[in-house]
Amino acid sequence: MAMFFPGESHTFSEYLLVPGYSSSECVPANVNLKTPLVKYRRGEEPSISLNIPMVSAIMQSVSGEKMGIALATEGGMSFIYGNQTPESEAAMVKAVKDHKAGFVISDSTLTPDMTMQDVMDLKEKTGHSTMPVTEDGTAHGKLLGIVTSRDYRPSRDNPQMKVATFMTPREQLIVGDKDITLKRANDVIWDNKLNALPVVDENDHLVGIVFRKDYDSHKSNPNELLDANKRYMVGAGINTRDYEKRVPLLLEAGADVLCIDSSEGFSEWQKRTIEWIRAAYGDEVKVGAGNVVDGDGFRFLADCGADFVKVGIGGGSICITRETKGIGRGQATALIDVCRARDEYFEETGVYVPVCSDGGIVYDYHMTLALAMGADFMMLGRYFARFDESPTARVNVNGQYMKEYWGEGSARARNWQRYDLGGASKLAFEEGVDSYVPYAGSLKDGVNATLYKIKSTMCNCGSLSIKELQQKARLTLVSSTSIVEGGAHDVVVKDRNHQTVSYQ
Repeated sequence: MAMFFPGESHTFSEYLLVPGYSSSECVPANVNLKTPLVKYRRGEEPSISLNIPMVSAIMQSVSGEKMGIALATEGGMSFIYGNQTPESEAAMVKAVKDHKAGFVISDSTLTPDMTMQDVMDLKEKTGHSTMPVTEDGTAHGKLLGIVTSRDYRPSRDNPQMKVATFMTPREQLIVGDKDITLKRANDVIWDNKLNALPVVDENDHLVGIVFRKDYDSHKSNPNELLDANKRYMVGAGINTRDYEKRVPLLLEAGADVLCIDSSEGFSEWQKRTIEWIRAAYGDEVKVGAGNVVDGDGFRFLADCGADFVKVGIGGGSICITRETKGIGRGQATALIDVCRARDEYFEETGVYVPVCSDGGIVYDYHMTLALAMGADFMMLGRYFARFDESPTARVNVNGQYMKEYWGEGSARARNWQRYDLGGASKLAFEEGVDSYVPYAGSLKDGVNATLYKIKSTMCNCGSLSIKELQQKARLTLVSSTSIVEGGAHDVVVKDRNHQTVSYQ
């Protein structure tokens, strides 16, 4: 008869951390969140580590080049989505690798025949007041001029006047060449009292812009995840079908790590993919695999040569795999089981294969729980989809700003490769939904707030590193009544925006 796993399958919300002794050293500023990304042998250091335990999901609605740059700036890594042609994915990877820290790619570019109304509309959409003017309106077109808020007066000027009539023309601009360093660019800005310095190539095409305001922010990013050449590090998703074509292009573009993107990784397809990569590139190319939900799945992928293993089936906020196929496992239970197998594998072989928790994160505290349960880092979709840097549109829904967010198994994405079982090249049925998530502003602000919560909770557990948290953490299951008790209850919560109270 069928095998039955003992006990129930639990989610993160069914657990709480029990505080431990906190010494005077246990303050958030002393917490180190560095964590291994790829496997390593006992006594050695991993070839790649993350400075924060966060990577972005391999999804169209999450991980483009902007996400890659923003997340690497904070110390994490983005995995560029693979549900596109190998050439376009490689171009996104290259854009991240070619991006110089402090050199901004414009998302508010004008053409000379646009109007002042267009400028105001674009400013409302992006929040940016400095806009380059290029010949074709692209971020890397030939530079013709620049527009700032000082160049027009909405209260007096005709909204239909052309950009060409009020922009500062190219011949009046001070620019930097494409090989200029950030230090030199900042010197030019300060010496000439500029707010922005356009950087152009030998054909006068715009490469990027260095802003005065970014000088201090660059100095305040000590966690930047950089390779040996001081370039941002970035990952890329691959599938089990076209890897022979896709992998070489991604590596040529500079991808630091690959990850097989699949809803279920305990399969011969992933074994074949890893074997091909090892035969072609040896151990030099780093590739993660998954997803699995038990120790057997972990051991299979570890034996295949995976550099890290992702855990989670059906726990994502836009995933409906469990309700459509009845496949999966509660994320907390799956993670505990896999991490136990990871530790056993390390004891037996001396090889430590990091575990990535993928899915099931609803609240920030769930991330601390995932780390305490053994995860080395988390792959996050909904969390990152909310920020400015995700590639989706910001829309107004019933008076509230939202960001679009859809699953790779939805009819919108139709990522059949992710759910490939060797059959026809199509998505036979949906395993994801198309949705919205509340807009949350900039990634930097959101991530910093989340990391502070994680560090603070780690201090409550007497831990100053992720490894120490995993050793010292004490967890307890909670009842449904206890979950209710954990939030605001038995009070009328004030609505600070609308409630008026009269005091007698």
